[in-house]
Amino acid sequence: MGKRIVIALGGNALGNNLPEQMRAVKQTAKAIADLIEEGHEVIISHGNGPQVGMIQAAMTELTRSDPEKYIPCPLSVCVAMSQGYIGYDLQNALREELLDRGIVKGVATVLTQVMVDHNDPAFAHPTKPIGSFMTKEEADRMVKERGYDVIEDAGRGYRRVVASPRPQAIVEISTVHALVDAGLVVVACGGGGIPVYATEGHHLKGAAAVIDKDFASCVLAQQVDADCLIILTAVEKAAINFGKPNQEWLSDITAEQARQYMAEGHFAPGSMLPKVQAAVEFAESKPGRTALITLLEKAKDGIAGHTGTHIHA
Repeated sequence: MGKRIVIALGGNALGNNLPEQMRAVKQTAKAIADLIEEGHEVIISHGNGPQVGMIQAAMTELTRSDPEKYIPCPLSVCVAMSQGYIGYDLQNALREELLDRGIVKGVATVLTQVMVDHNDPAFAHPTKPIGSFMTKEEADRMVKERGYDVIEDAGRGYRRVVASPRPQAIVEISTVHALVDAGLVVVACGGGGIPVYATEGHHLKGAAAVIDKDFASCVLAQQVDADCLIILTAVEKAAINFGKPNQEWLSDITAEQARQYMAEGHFAPGSMLPKVQAAVEFAESKPGRTALITLLEKAKDGIAGHTGTHIHA
């Protein structure tokens, strides 16, 4: 019997620009189609780091070219734009791959808003990298000209950082449920979702933030009552003592063991740490739920228990 699976796609599944993305989603679609072909129900979420940064940079340049005609584009709107065009490529690539295999199944992208707390401490301490890497000179210019918060990112260059509040609920969850129950493959919570918070009445206001896609995927997986959350990344398994002589790949661990490894500092913040945190939260949210961290091309083998890091309560 097939499982209900939420797949959180990492950046390596999408590429860094439009040409790369169009090539990458073809391979991504093959891996996802393998799971659908085995009878699993699949809901897809994805990151948007390079894409949302590219969109905001383009919008900023447009505003600077004619400030009387064009007004600044809020980050929440840039996230919505990224959801649309990434979803467009994903759903078309997956639809084509499924039809090539003789599988007639609808694929739909839902522009998804995710509730956050406007008083979340994250807004006072921006930490989430977005956009492309910059040199020190480029970063200094962005700080001076646009007031960006910038950090040095793991020796790879400089990036803008914005607030990353924790997701609380998915506004369009009933729509996602309806589509999944109707047998469609759904793409939702792209880029962690469009961050919004409630104001007066029923109004939702966009927040200048980016929600971590792994935490949003965890909330999505819980709210669609998934059996498994698959968090795809650049390595086949998570590891302790990563990059050291005593490195140890992790195959099957409990949530309690994972928390111990996190407390010991084995997982890098902004990289593997949020993936393990999200996996633990999902695994403990209901009896029988499991989380899997692995490579995109190993997802099918991971579900079968042959590879990846499996986390359970």
